[in-house]
Amino acid sequence: MDAKNILVTGASRGIGGSIAELLAARGAKVIRHASQPGPDGQVGADLREPVAPQILWEQALDQAGGRIDVLVNNAGLFSPNPLDSSDIEWLDAWEETLRINLTAAAQLSRFAVRHWQERGTPGRIVHVASRAAYRGDSPEHWHYAAAKGGMVAMHKTIARQYARERILSFAICPGFTDTDMAGDYLASRGGPGLLADIPLGRVATPEEIASIAAFCALDAPESMTGAVLDANGASYVR
Repeated sequence: MDAKNILVTGASRGIGGSIAELLAARGAKVIRHASQPGPDGQVGADLREPVAPQILWEQALDQAGGRIDVLVNNAGLFSPNPLDSSDIEWLDAWEETLRINLTAAAQLSRFAVRHWQERGTPGRIVHVASRAAYRGDSPEHWHYAAAKGGMVAMHKTIARQYARERILSFAICPGFTDTDMAGDYLASRGGPGLLADIPLGRVATPEEIASIAAFCALDAPESMTGAVLDANGASYVR
């Protein structure tokens, strides 16, 4: 079988970087996305802009020779939005997080599904959601929880509607993960004290989440489509 062509969003560091590295090590041709262009063909696209997902998809297709087999929706924004912000500041922060974490992922998922339908080929989408989709988040992160909850609902819809066309969807819901994005939040919430809420006694590593994503992208049986995989150290058990 030919090597898979895989688009990974938010792949410059953290979970996305680990996913891209592992997939490349498995022999996939990985098209990496970040907010700015980078080395080795990294595609730059600012997902705050409504047209950015379309530009990203087209550039990724060009790099991949016209065929993408797997989309990994990993790009995300985790930024506080205090309730006592001004009305416009609160709304702006809400809309920015929803656009990056959910709307852009929806746009890319739509492009991917249509791509596979037009080609008559199977495809896979891996959505990196969050424990917050089920458990909620802090008072300053309504927007983040709402976006990740929407991502999980979107994932389930894609899985149910397109399975007969062998278009598969998987979602991963990490808890806290040892990345730059979560570091400041962990410190603000008490650092080591926060670990008391995690029975495993530690947060996940990006490599652990990457191993789950690579499994979904390359190895998971088709019957697993629609699955939501938790990776939170038993801090939330559904």
